[in-house]
Amino acid sequence: QVQLVESGGGLVQAGGSLRLSCAASGRTFSRYAMGWFRQAPGKEREFVGGISATGFSTYYRDSVKGRFTISRDNAKNTVYLQMNSLKPEDTAIYYCASAKASVVVSTPYQYDYWGQGTQVTVSS
Repeated sequence: QVQLVESGGGLVQAGGSLRLSCAASGRTFSRYAMGWFRQAPGKEREFVGGISATGFSTYYRDSVKGRFTISRDNAKNTVYLQMNSLKPEDTAIYYCASAKASVVVSTPYQYDYWGQGTQVTVSS
């Protein structure tokens, strides 16, 4: 049974920072790319960024480039999303997901396991 458990969400003022964590179990974590998605009320789920299985490659959507950083610790089976300079438009439920491949992919159907999500709220 594969499980992904996110933590670290919360309420923060604009300009602040949060660090999300996603702990994985049930599959060989280091073989698969990981991604972060988010979904705001009334909007579709969108790709935030991803990291390859080795951690050598990352990819981000334009709106978070330079503000968000994804990293992973394969020894701890954990992936992180460091979010700096947060904006109210970053408010959403954030999900981590495990890809079907080792390279970064950006569409939801390319991921086969998902966490339960963690709420991030940025106040203005």
